[in-house]
Amino acid sequence: MQCISCGASILADDKFCEECGTPLTASKPPTAIDKCEKCGAAIDTEGYCCQCGFRQEPQVRDWLEVIINSQLAGVSDRGLKHHHNEDFLALQQLNSSQPNILVVCDGVSSSEKPELAAQTAAESTCLALANAWKTAENPDSAIKSAFATALANICNITYTKSVNLEPPSTTIVAAIVQKGIATIGWLGDSRAYWISANNSQQLTQDDSWLAEVVAAGKMSEIEARHSPKSHAITRWLGADALEDAVPSIVKFTIPGSGYLILCSDGLWNYTLDAAHLANLIQRSHNKDAISISRTLVEFARNRGGHDNITVAVLCS
Repeated sequence: MQCISCGASILADDKFCEECGTPLTASKPPTAIDKCEKCGAAIDTEGYCCQCGFRQEPQVRDWLEVIINSQLAGVSDRGLKHHHNEDFLALQQLNSSQPNILVVCDGVSSSEKPELAAQTAAESTCLALANAWKTAENPDSAIKSAFATALANICNITYTKSVNLEPPSTTIVAAIVQKGIATIGWLGDSRAYWISANNSQQLTQDDSWLAEVVAAGKMSEIEARHSPKSHAITRWLGADALEDAVPSIVKFTIPGSGYLILCSDGLWNYTLDAAHLANLIQRSHNKDAISISRTLVEFARNRGGHDNITVAVLCS
């Protein structure tokens, strides 16, 4: 086994990496506040700045956990560099015989009120999908209508128009899972993965400049990643994307035991591919949904945490 942070060899029962000190079991959330927002000095265990004495109260959304049960849970974390968490997630299980619903949203930082756009989209999409199931709407049309509802709600967010900021916007990926079939819809570069011992794969394709130029053969992926446009998205939910807000949809038949992972780019930017995610999960001491979510978030934080990090997990 290897440390998820530095790659050093570790033993199965190790609690910390002897090389870099990284905790190897993510049994509790990491500290949300890392440095004083006034002077940049360290924060003590009670939340006070060691240099100027200022106390910064953590925002509720800096670390958000949603636990439905041992099979369905998720975490959203501010990360280490952003001042606010602009991601959001919503999860629901109607009952033991009815669908699981997972939604992850990543607010567009160049827009106004991205955190509110993400929360509005996640909550309204989750609610709309739950209501669609009750009326026996098929999953494909349910996702399309849920995204349309989310878009309408985002467009109703009041904001001050500015030449420097776009209207409230967010990426979104959502899944409704019933009878062994996951129907997944998305706009933007938040992703869905299937992770299992023998069949790990990325289920969505990013709506991004990078993905489009690589698919068109204009650049290699390595070349495109070095471009300043590499993180530019081409589709999203927002008032400035009304004509192109119809989600891409894919159906995936769950082959057996494994994990459906929905996440924002704050996680997948640090991974190589689906197999890398599988290796990270395999190293987790606990295999329930919340433990895996915490492990993946902690991995991204240990790699730099340059963005907000959101992970939703459904174990099957």
